[in-house]
Amino acid sequence: MHALRSALLTLVVSALAAAWAGCGSSAPVDQLATPEQRFEAAKALYDKGDYQDAITALRTVTLQYSGTAVADDAQYLLGESHFNRGEYLLASYEFSELRRLMPASPLVPDAQYRTAECYYMLSPKSTLDQQYTRKALEELQGALEYHPGHPSAKRAGEMIRELTNRVAKKAYDTAELYARMEYFKASLFYYDDVIEKYHDTDYGPQAYLGKTRLLMDRSRYGEALNTINRFIEVQPNSVLRGQADLLKGQIEAELAKVLGGKPGASVLPPASSSTEPR
Repeated sequence: MHALRSALLTLVVSALAAAWAGCGSSAPVDQLATPEQRFEAAKALYDKGDYQDAITALRTVTLQYSGTAVADDAQYLLGESHFNRGEYLLASYEFSELRRLMPASPLVPDAQYRTAECYYMLSPKSTLDQQYTRKALEELQGALEYHPGHPSAKRAGEMIRELTNRVAKKAYDTAELYARMEYFKASLFYYDDVIEKYHDTDYGPQAYLGKTRLLMDRSRYGEALNTINRFIEVQPNSVLRGQADLLKGQIEAELAKVLGGKPGASVLPPASSSTEPR
């Protein structure tokens, strides 16, 4: 978290340096009488879609009039300006600064949801590192906890479901990759991770089936039967129920062979030795 905040500060300083350097040769800004007039002039730039100039003008308000009634509005529009330019890390920083510096502002709930949306926009596809996805989930869950009646709450719930599914897919794909590479323990770890943390996503049922097949491949039929029975118990109406029933039948047939074909036998074979490779 400290490293992320340092990176954000560096981006802000760089952006400010560039903006001030670009304004060095410009004509002086008209001397406006009040902070409110300064803010309205900056907001006019924002409303026109001139976000870069708006950022410079809004920064002047936040720096020179930090204790005034328009400071939180200016800080919030700084975040919006960066967001509209696709500068999501900078936007998240500005929204977070409003929450940190002006916790009593009525704009704090909006800023918290917008911070979460910044990280949502930064969240990559499931094949890449999911740092920003996890950060987005953290911010979204915090926003819903503290401001459940906010107009953005419904959208936040939708984003949480989407991002949770993305993280689950990352873990599931990793389990599948290790299974193909025959790294048994690593694959089992990631299947269990999906089952324990993301059982209510699209990949929870698939992880149960993947783990069952992995155990069957290692002739660990007792554990495989326990796994598939657990899946049928917790998700009896899953669209994968047919596949689960088929796997269960195959496991029971193998167990019958191991147990000498005794009908109704319930004794399960021991798990494989802990010395099993990988």
